[in-house]
Amino acid sequence: MKRFLVFFLFISSYVFAQKAKVEPVDLVYPLVDAANSRWFFFNSATRPFGMVNLSPDNAIDADWNAGYRYEKDSIKCFSHVHGWQLSGIPVMPTTGEFKGHLGSSRYGSKFSHKTEIIKAGYHKVVLDAYGITAELTSTTRVGFHKYTFPKSAKSQILFDFSTFLGPSDTQKGFIKKVNNQEIEGYAIMAPTIRRPKTLTVFFVAQFDKPFDSLKGWRRGQLEEVNSSIEGEKIGAYINFTTQTGEVRKMKVAISYVSEEQARLNLTSELPHWDFEKTVKESREEWNKWLSRIEIEGGTDTEKRRFYTDLWHALQGRRIISDVNGKYSDMTGPERRIGQIPLDKNGKPTYNHHNSDSFWGAQWTINTLWHLVYPEVTESFINSMVMMYQDGGLIPRGPAGGNYTYVMTGAATTPFIVSAYMKGIKGFNIEKAYEGLRKNHFPGGMMSKAGYEHNTFKGGGIEYYMERGYVPHPISNIKYGFHQDGSTQTLEYAYQDYTLAQMAKKLGKNEDYELFMKRATNYKNIWNADIGWMWNRTLDGKWAEPVDILRYDNGWEEGNAAQYVWFVPHDVQGLINLMGSREAFTTKLNSSFEKAQKHDFVSGKSHDKETLEELRRVYINYGNQPSIQTAYLFNYAGSPWLTQYWSRQVIDKVYSGLSPQFGYSGDEDQGLMGSLAVLMKSGIFSTNGGTSPDPFYEISSPIFKKITFHLNPKYYSGKTFTIEAKNNSSKNLYIQSAKLNDKALEKPWILHETVIKGGKLTLDMGANPNKNWGSKPEQAPPSMTTNLK
Repeated sequence: MKRFLVFFLFISSYVFAQKAKVEPVDLVYPLVDAANSRWFFFNSATRPFGMVNLSPDNAIDADWNAGYRYEKDSIKCFSHVHGWQLSGIPVMPTTGEFKGHLGSSRYGSKFSHKTEIIKAGYHKVVLDAYGITAELTSTTRVGFHKYTFPKSAKSQILFDFSTFLGPSDTQKGFIKKVNNQEIEGYAIMAPTIRRPKTLTVFFVAQFDKPFDSLKGWRRGQLEEVNSSIEGEKIGAYINFTTQTGEVRKMKVAISYVSEEQARLNLTSELPHWDFEKTVKESREEWNKWLSRIEIEGGTDTEKRRFYTDLWHALQGRRIISDVNGKYSDMTGPERRIGQIPLDKNGKPTYNHHNSDSFWGAQWTINTLWHLVYPEVTESFINSMVMMYQDGGLIPRGPAGGNYTYVMTGAATTPFIVSAYMKGIKGFNIEKAYEGLRKNHFPGGMMSKAGYEHNTFKGGGIEYYMERGYVPHPISNIKYGFHQDGSTQTLEYAYQDYTLAQMAKKLGKNEDYELFMKRATNYKNIWNADIGWMWNRTLDGKWAEPVDILRYDNGWEEGNAAQYVWFVPHDVQGLINLMGSREAFTTKLNSSFEKAQKHDFVSGKSHDKETLEELRRVYINYGNQPSIQTAYLFNYAGSPWLTQYWSRQVIDKVYSGLSPQFGYSGDEDQGLMGSLAVLMKSGIFSTNGGTSPDPFYEISSPIFKKITFHLNPKYYSGKTFTIEAKNNSSKNLYIQSAKLNDKALEKPWILHETVIKGGKLTLDMGANPNKNWGSKPEQAPPSMTTNLK
């Protein structure tokens, strides 16, 4: 009996432990940095890369300082689209005398974080003004609402197409009653300085119970609605009577193609009314994606922050094609409806995507997505190649099927080349190369400055090809944003190197020689007299006065002190310019020591980052230009400094769980989330995985064990594990390393080795081993070393 009781207690505790097991999805904390969030930053009721990302808007009428802002005390509406230059379909449940026509400042409601629950794929909040409990979830293309109403003879759900959401005003709307349980219509979102054409968001809304009538307003005045209302500054609402605790559910599907396509998205993805089932399915989907990386060790806060970072890496860059592969092509003079190819089962072979710039992606999603989510990489590349076939250019940041010409250079070249070099080839490779090559010449992306919609002048590519650098300034005329010649020179040289590698692999030897020659152009803005990269003017002279900390002025969202390290493809060549490994290390280490005084960022939020006095910094991990710097010590014989400084950056910039801070600047749709994941995992790729044999540099992981579960459709190995023995906040230095039980003396490993599966074992200690990985022949490859 005693044995039986012990056995019973053991089994019971085991079952309880299994039930209580915490999954990665349960660790996500969506409120990180929510007080400072950009329009597209905050997410709750959404799926990975979901077309719908449904959440409350506490602020409107801005790109920054709009969307969900933690310290705002009222909710203006719930809107369905929070993307790069995308917005649309705001709704709000209300009770009492209708105020929707008076604007969101009047019909919005106070709320309290105390009654709010936010999880990956779910949001619950109480609207104090109305006594309504709102719950939100979604599928990829359908928002699912559950509202619990108080007793009221006047309950409503409004659709406000007179409001300014995030980056865009609503130019025009249309709402039609289909029957007493369904409405449909569209909202035309006005152009922005970044997205030059309108964006039409079509919708279908279905209700689980009949409503009494459809009513509307125009320009702030209520008006009778027969069966539809159309025009500028319009809105509509359904009304009904509710009893205490009565639940009303609503499904809102969207499409960028038509109402019929929105309805197809709805019936395909959400044919039922089981809200809890959808919440559960969303949770399971997120958990499946997040579980691709498994961690052991670390504190609870470190674990939660890690999966929050990974969650952000799978957000922002939204799907814009429908469930059957139809999409809206806005690349030409007239809107065109396109069709993505279907597989043998009638499913689209990839999705069309919206995306902010890939500027900085070489140090972030290049590495994370290609290794952990190669199917996502492949989908994005196919989407870009399709835009090339539609509109003649591979984009660097498309919005709603529009070209935006965001940022500078051919920012998507390293992304596509890296994927190809790593064996991700499920796209039209020749067509992709053709489009990439076009971007590196006049008439391509290198001809355009940021948001240069109508000309091909601000990129300065002709100067670059003729002189080997882009002067600054190239003209008194501002053709676009980010017309910064020195940054453009450095970007073009790196991007040329990456395209050269693809050219060589495709047997295009003349192109290889051409782009490799151009890849050395970074040397043309090295000013040996001052020991920094510096601007060259139209007359070929060095610009004066010299101020390496001056923001912009030739340097895109940075300065010369940050950009001197921007030679991702040829760190050894940069070391040579600086004179020696020792000189390189001293200069870089000094930059980190100075940056440590301000926590390696330009303020803890974007509004601080915009202050001129906070921009005068040597390194800024709150934005992209210098986020590779901690890893450069690996190239100069001091891997222990990579281990030390990468840990310091993690601690100061990418740690903790707070709505007030978290990314210290501009998270940019998963770029900084991806970076944080890589740094905490202890791997990185300075050249973005674009060398002939892609590799990963090793740093100091914060967990004792990290396991990457590899996608078997792309990679032969099942898992690759990094085990850090004796790891802690103090034991941050690598004493020795083994790769698959064989001694590893160099601070890098090949991608080919990783994807075959295996194990990297790191012995950690409190004091640096300055000999490990320090010999010149142990340094990661660079263009210069490869050419020797």
